[in-house]
Amino acid sequence: MLWLALLLPATSQFVLEGQIANQKGDPLPGATIQLKSTKYNSVSDIDGKYKMSSIPAGDYLLKVSYVGFETLEKSLSINENQVLNLELKESVLQGDAVFVYATRASEESPTTFTSIDSKEIAERNNGQDIPFILQYTPSMVVTSDAGNGIGYTGVRIRGSDPTRINVTVNGVPINDSESHGVFWVNMPDFASSVDNIQIQRGVGTSTNGTAAFGASMNMQTDMPSIEPYAEVNNSFGSFNTRKHTVEINSGLINDRFAFQGRLSNIASDGFIDRASSDLQSYFLSGGYYGKKTVIKALTFGGKEVTYQSWWGTPQSRLENDEEGMNEVIANNGYSEEQTANLLSSGRTFNYYLYDNEVDNYQQDHYQLHVSHEVFEGLQLAASGHYTYGRGYYEQFREQDDLEDYNLNDVVIGEDTITSTDLIRRRWLDNHFYGFTFSANYESGKLKATLGGGWNRYDGDHFGEIIWSQFASNGSIRDRYYDNNGLKTDFNIFLKAQYQLSQKLSVFGDAQIRTIDYRARGVDNDQRDIDVASNFTFFNPKVGATYAFSKYDNIYASFAVGNREPVRGDFIDAEVGKTPSQETLHNLEIGFRKNASNYMFHANYYLMNYQNQLVLTGAVNDVGSSIRVNVPDSYRTGVELVGAYTLSDQLSLGGNVTLSRNKIASYTEILYDYGPAFDEYKVVETPYLETNISFSPEVIAGGQLTFSPLDVLSFTLYGKYVGEQYLDNTSSNDRKIDAYFFNDLKADFIISNDMFQELRLSLMINNLFNQLYSSNGYTFGYAGGDYVVRENYYYPQAGRNFMLSLGLKF
Repeated sequence: MLWLALLLPATSQFVLEGQIANQKGDPLPGATIQLKSTKYNSVSDIDGKYKMSSIPAGDYLLKVSYVGFETLEKSLSINENQVLNLELKESVLQGDAVFVYATRASEESPTTFTSIDSKEIAERNNGQDIPFILQYTPSMVVTSDAGNGIGYTGVRIRGSDPTRINVTVNGVPINDSESHGVFWVNMPDFASSVDNIQIQRGVGTSTNGTAAFGASMNMQTDMPSIEPYAEVNNSFGSFNTRKHTVEINSGLINDRFAFQGRLSNIASDGFIDRASSDLQSYFLSGGYYGKKTVIKALTFGGKEVTYQSWWGTPQSRLENDEEGMNEVIANNGYSEEQTANLLSSGRTFNYYLYDNEVDNYQQDHYQLHVSHEVFEGLQLAASGHYTYGRGYYEQFREQDDLEDYNLNDVVIGEDTITSTDLIRRRWLDNHFYGFTFSANYESGKLKATLGGGWNRYDGDHFGEIIWSQFASNGSIRDRYYDNNGLKTDFNIFLKAQYQLSQKLSVFGDAQIRTIDYRARGVDNDQRDIDVASNFTFFNPKVGATYAFSKYDNIYASFAVGNREPVRGDFIDAEVGKTPSQETLHNLEIGFRKNASNYMFHANYYLMNYQNQLVLTGAVNDVGSSIRVNVPDSYRTGVELVGAYTLSDQLSLGGNVTLSRNKIASYTEILYDYGPAFDEYKVVETPYLETNISFSPEVIAGGQLTFSPLDVLSFTLYGKYVGEQYLDNTSSNDRKIDAYFFNDLKADFIISNDMFQELRLSLMINNLFNQLYSSNGYTFGYAGGDYVVRENYYYPQAGRNFMLSLGLKF
């Protein structure tokens, strides 16, 4: 009898399996299936199939949820193995997806892309900026000024810099209209309010805002849940880093209304000396979800105060080369205080010493989205937006010339004072507003979208002196420079996909984009600004996809992209010279295979540039670096992406990019000021088939996940980035060495009657304490035979950790 009692529990465990599909019978991969108030849960695979094992006999409440569909709850008794197929109904909340549909690619599109869902975002979200959350996606390299992923961060995709990556939120442009960059520090903890992200590499499909000249990143904000919840998350870690987030979601009220909100605070001392961050952000949305009409309003914003760590670390400091450091001190005229700082600091060196050398900026976004289903197959969507940004960065300046600030020399007795110590603030006060629209039609073999947008940027740039040792004729709050940039951007596109046969579909996309840019006033170097430039671009795209089955296909596409110069190209150009537009011809050929327990994607790309703007070492008459159009350059490579589920407990995934990135003909400029620094001549050195700067030939990432228990998982991440050159000369004396690092993540997740989810997470970044730098810059000049070449780098933190506790009620 004792033997039977021991055997009974082992033989009273059962299997529940089946398929999740929509009302048309199409499988729904990624649906969440759980037995409420237990540890038993599953996620449907590519065929919509799920399986839960070792379930004790008993009565349960089964819950099935999937984005865009109504949550299904069903009571069931389990006393034998069961096959249970379930059908989900589309939810009115699916209308949210209309706002990003126009700019998204699908599995049938001949476009190279990666999609990241809310689960993946949440797993990596411990307070770092979005680039660091996404750093393991294909062809991506990220960097952080402060060294720990909080504060000023940047991203490159396929070697393309941030100004060449288009970023939108719900189809609304995020890139700064003048610089084309995205300043993630202005959007702290935005990942906590993002439902999904799609990264399209290459030109991609037509989008709004800045040209996608290397990639585009399309983010969709959180969609309301069917059920209400509240969530609290607190994280603590190295460098006195802490993140606190509170989020509420009303669920669907009266089947029509939903509201959600979030408040976040992130603070960190940073890895680099004094590179502190104090960041606050918010997100608030409310919506009406009718049967045919969705109206959603949302606002989000951030306030940041970050101590500046923009100045890199000299190579000699990283190498503990005292002789080299003394050369840096002599070449740059360091003071005694600056000298002591350099010689004593180590890898965490920060050039800035003034206690309030901070960037202080606030940015608020407002969006209103409306969509309406005219009839089955036709949906109209329109969005209005407004962004207000304002703030400054403050700097202490030692012995600057008074004339640089439009100040008179100071005469005291017989002495004439021409320079002074001072504290200045350089301000931005800008408004960005406009609208986007789309009409999405689907019927039979045809899918078509007519879309576009109109946007205007109105930005003031000005500077103030808030303190000066010698004030001369200046008064407090006088603007020593003041100028305005005004930019209007309009685009309209029509794209369509047509199913020629059961296996073959063709794609076409044509966009017209017009830009009018004007800038007038006085620049910070006291030069007059008078820019008036306009462009009209035609950006066509064609492609085809051939499906061997619903699980695998091949695709090919060819796209043309055009891009206007950025503000600095106009402002800093030599007198009488105007930079030309850049043009990209992009070929993508790929294969996609998605099976129940593995996936494999491979693609070849060729990005051929005409008139790409690059740095050559040339400067204008006031010493500002200028970019020059080079006639021909290209990026070409192969991207491989794969994932394999070995068992319910073990899975792995990875990606690798192998590329060549070349400029056909390039001339380096070096200025020689003579042995006594009283001469001036230009030394030109030509190069053929030279490497494009910051473009590693190998980029690889991977992850291995082990789940010994349903509630416990461990993930080991790995990232390899090949060597990168700091300039376009392919010189081994001016490069970033290759680096490889690992992160380790542990998650413990449970749920019960008290809370929907308790998540305890430990993230160990740079597990093996690798010493590496992820970014840098270089400059040089000559004084006769004395040649100066200085390299500066942005070292990243060694081993560090973040511990997070999240509760969802």
